[in-house]
Amino acid sequence: MPAKGGRYHHGDLRSALVDAAVGVIAERGVRGFSLAEASRRLGVTTAAPYRHFADRDELLAAVGVRGLGVFAAMLASAADAGQTPAQRLAAMAGAYVRFAAQQRPLFDTIFNSGLDKSRFPELRRAWEPVDALLTVVLEVCDGEEATADALADAVEASAHGYAMLLIDGEYGQGPDAVDAAAAKAVASAQALIAGRQALRPA
Repeated sequence: MPAKGGRYHHGDLRSALVDAAVGVIAERGVRGFSLAEASRRLGVTTAAPYRHFADRDELLAAVGVRGLGVFAAMLASAADAGQTPAQRLAAMAGAYVRFAAQQRPLFDTIFNSGLDKSRFPELRRAWEPVDALLTVVLEVCDGEEATADALADAVEASAHGYAMLLIDGEYGQGPDAVDAAAAKAVASAQALIAGRQALRPA
């Protein structure tokens, strides 16, 4: 943690830089993030982060890895509440919206930073638990891959849309707004699941 007077020393600088990055992104958005600002907040020299991260994007990738861990945990928790594959998939759509609301800096880093997964193997690996959870869509579609791919795209697009509407204030502010947006995402997913055959490519 920063010492008295803002100087950082002792402890895990790498982890502290990730924490500082999350704080900067929360205030300025992912586009407004810089290594220099993270360094300033920790009271270290602007050269210090380069002992751990080659550049700004590498630190953002570390934030993304943290974010994907949280995202996967929230999806898994929601899925555990469902008894059938369809219920689990719909519940994960609601969790997607809740993640956007409750973990906005992490959501922005994952979905709005434009990071190239091919450049950061650790980021690609961090997606694997999320992708594994989403294989439930194959169960919903009885193993029909074309239908499953179309349904997965539609559910994700719908959930992301509700998340963005929530962020933009469409449903107001506070816990009730989050509940409303998540409920809409779940209902939309349920409708898409019911009409999944219409989504199948011709």
